[in-house]
Amino acid sequence: MEASKLPLEGVTIADFSWVLAGPRATEFLGAMGARIIKIEGPYRPDQFRGTPGGAPIPDTDPEKYSATFWSLNYSKLGCTVDITQPKGRELALEIVKQSDVVIENYAYGVMEKAHLSYADLCEVKPDIIMVSGSAVGKTGPSKGYVAYGQMLHAFSGVNTVTGYEGEKSGTISGTWTDPITGATLVLAVLSAVWYKQRTGKGQWIDCSMGETTINQIPDLFLDYTVNGRVTKPYGNQDQHGAPHDSYPCREDGKWLAITVRNQQEWESFCTAINSPGWTLDSRFADQYKRWKNRHVLDGFVKGWTKTQHATDAMHLLQRAGVPAAVCHNNKGIYEDPHLNARGFLVELEQEIVGRKPVVRLPWLLNPGPNGRYFPAPLLGQHNDLVFREMLGLSDDAIEDLRASKVIL
Repeated sequence: MEASKLPLEGVTIADFSWVLAGPRATEFLGAMGARIIKIEGPYRPDQFRGTPGGAPIPDTDPEKYSATFWSLNYSKLGCTVDITQPKGRELALEIVKQSDVVIENYAYGVMEKAHLSYADLCEVKPDIIMVSGSAVGKTGPSKGYVAYGQMLHAFSGVNTVTGYEGEKSGTISGTWTDPITGATLVLAVLSAVWYKQRTGKGQWIDCSMGETTINQIPDLFLDYTVNGRVTKPYGNQDQHGAPHDSYPCREDGKWLAITVRNQQEWESFCTAINSPGWTLDSRFADQYKRWKNRHVLDGFVKGWTKTQHATDAMHLLQRAGVPAAVCHNNKGIYEDPHLNARGFLVELEQEIVGRKPVVRLPWLLNPGPNGRYFPAPLLGQHNDLVFREMLGLSDDAIEDLRASKVIL
């Protein structure tokens, strides 16, 4: 690959995905150089395009953009196609003919009902790569389940270990499983593209969001299969060492994560905080005793952190060789000097939204180049580019599609 080219330049992806998992994947792939054609229904667009699907952006039209859509759909071209209509299906297949990859994350049966299954796509593009992300996969007795993030947290077992020790299990707010699935879909696409370049063959990739989430907690699964133990919630506690938690600091809303993994780190921790009397308590003499008496120990550590500014305490402990970090909120991420020095936030400008940052790819290539970024599209913004320039449709044909409400 030429040094000036992005890794996926020359790859075209027909993106039927919506909401979070699929758009997260194609956003990464677009930033890596692929041409992403985001295909939305003209009268049923991406749910995150406007509120209440995503957080609103002040002073903008909520039906056109939300902060969530803005942050998940940069580096894509946007067109509209009603795939429920025969003409819309034909138009979608024309886009597929010009594509290397198709990605979708609809519920089971949606693409099949629209006659856009993998078998259907292969009839017009035999070497097509199709990537499907769904709740629990497109096969098996539960294949018809619809993917809602918190339901998948429950299915995967994550909820059973979420919560504090001695309390009932809870749940994780939001859709934690979706961005993880998005990253998994990126890996699947890259693997399939590499395989196709070597063999000339496409394939269908069936990605289960539930299985992806279970893959994030393999230790819990192994603990049961090897030891027969059913894991229960234990909050921020570690199963071996202490102190190990997030502790409140002097400033309101500021917390400091601290972990002490061995005797050397314990001694360094004690020295760093000037060895107050409680550090000599026999209950904390070794690692096992500290873990056994961890709740008492946490009270003493909390008493110290409450007198400290979070950042100062973090640097104090880090200089002593003790793992410690300030717990960032979203404001902290935006202001973090390290992230800003690395250019992690990329400013994009659009006439409706104005100038707003997005987070870039979570890696840097040396010597580069390092990503291609442009604003998320308005609904149907690139219809002319896709239909006229890419597919070669005439003005009359495009007007007929508009009149039939196949496109906007």
